[in-house]
Amino acid sequence: MEEILSNPETWVAVGFLLFVGMIAYYKVPGLLGKALDERSAKIKADLDAAAKLKAEAQAALAKYREATKNADKEAEAIVVEAKAVAEALAKKAEADLEAALARRVEVGKAKIAQAEANALAEVRRAAADAAIAAAHELIASRLDGAAKARLVDETISSVATKLN
Repeated sequence: MEEILSNPETWVAVGFLLFVGMIAYYKVPGLLGKALDERSAKIKADLDAAAKLKAEAQAALAKYREATKNADKEAEAIVVEAKAVAEALAKKAEADLEAALARRVEVGKAKIAQAEANALAEVRRAAADAAIAAAHELIASRLDGAAKARLVDETISSVATKLN
């Protein structure tokens, strides 16, 4: 027996058995199992939450892509509409410019016609004045005093009959 007690392997075996006994007495395997189970449950809950967040992120991404796609379509529609409006405005501006130029041409023609009429009236007036002056000179040089008095009397009497 002394041989067994002096053998170091015996003491290692006794220490091991005491260690295993203490672990069994304090229910360390149950505590370790419980801790591992809790850790496993927490990891599973985290994985479930992560999967839920992933699904939400994918849904948000799909929604964003759809919104982007719709925004691209709307932008294209706005560009097309803006081009159409710009073309319509350009055509209207061109038509307005042509109408304004036509009105100015007509106003210019009217002013030219009025100026021609005024010039013609002035020429006629000057010609009539010249004819009257020439007739006056001609009559004054050919008539004597008695003929002048007779002509004045006839004119006065004709004026009196024409006014009544």
